[in-house]
Amino acid sequence: MKSFVELGVSPELVKGLNELNIINPTEIQSKVIPVLLEEGGDIVAQAQTGTGKTAAYGLPLLNTTDPSNKKIQALILCPTRELGKQVAKQLFKFTKYASKIFTEAVYGGEKIDIQIAALKRPTQIVVATPGRLIDLVNRKAIDLSEVKTIVLDEADEMLSMGFKSELDQILRFLTKVENKWLFSATIPHGIKEIVSQHMSADAHRIEVNIRNVVNKNITHQYVICDEKQKLFVLLQFLKSEHKNRGVIFCKTKAAAQKLSKQMIAKNMEVDALHGDLLQKERDKVMRAFKNHSLRVLVATDVAARGIDVKGLTFVVHYQLPESDEYYTHRSGRTARAGAHGTSLCLVDTSQVKTLRKYERILGIGFKEIKPT
Repeated sequence: MKSFVELGVSPELVKGLNELNIINPTEIQSKVIPVLLEEGGDIVAQAQTGTGKTAAYGLPLLNTTDPSNKKIQALILCPTRELGKQVAKQLFKFTKYASKIFTEAVYGGEKIDIQIAALKRPTQIVVATPGRLIDLVNRKAIDLSEVKTIVLDEADEMLSMGFKSELDQILRFLTKVENKWLFSATIPHGIKEIVSQHMSADAHRIEVNIRNVVNKNITHQYVICDEKQKLFVLLQFLKSEHKNRGVIFCKTKAAAQKLSKQMIAKNMEVDALHGDLLQKERDKVMRAFKNHSLRVLVATDVAARGIDVKGLTFVVHYQLPESDEYYTHRSGRTARAGAHGTSLCLVDTSQVKTLRKYERILGIGFKEIKPT
């Protein structure tokens, strides 16, 4: 395994990485960084969540950005404000000992005037959610004329959140872009369309663990129980996990709210994250979860997009997701950065065939756990 310096990352950036305890490159970083530094151009990289994709594209981006040019040179698109803020924060930390490169995050749910004012300062990299970027372009409040690189981070998540037309629009008006870098855990039909319409025919293709898009460090389990037994089974599982933390997934807002109330009634430190929350309410829930005031988060699929909280040891599928892609994203909340985790499905007998389908498509194995 090569070191970051051997991959071509500048010593100043490596010094920043060392301080963050990022010593050895992950597989995706080892494969992507040399290609982006030496050749540039377009790239389609498929790797599961939690494998270090931000550094895989972020380090080459920082390495090739000109600090003396105060214009925006790179654009990173993310599905959610949480992921956008997190990416901007990481890039800032990477450059602690390097020439200052200024990154600004812009996203919905916050006053656009504040973000417009921030963009008037020297800014070389912008991290944006698609809708807010289009708003800024329409207001002529952002200058993208010198953007050389665009990154689509968690591209499949942006697609499943309904941003396909926004992505098409953005890619159409960035005609002078030299490098298009797409990162995705899965490559559904919509992603293939974006690649064929907007990316070079000879784009580099990099795949990591393609047979196992779900993290190898996740143990997949299921318990057969009917609807009436689910809450009891869930509480027994949480008891067996002692003080470990995780996310419980429901398919609907109503189910997430109901389960959260039921768990609070059992004195659990829990709150719900769903689409009906105002942004300030959502931020409050996420703050409480990140600072360990909450042990468990009950979430819907869309509400949980972009969540990256360290040290989560389990994910529970209280209701099975709509698709195997959603299963990949849900499970990816645990076992991040080399840690181990559990993904537990609560199913009735008729749903076991869905788990068999996941096994086939995702290359994983489920173990049945008998309720105690």
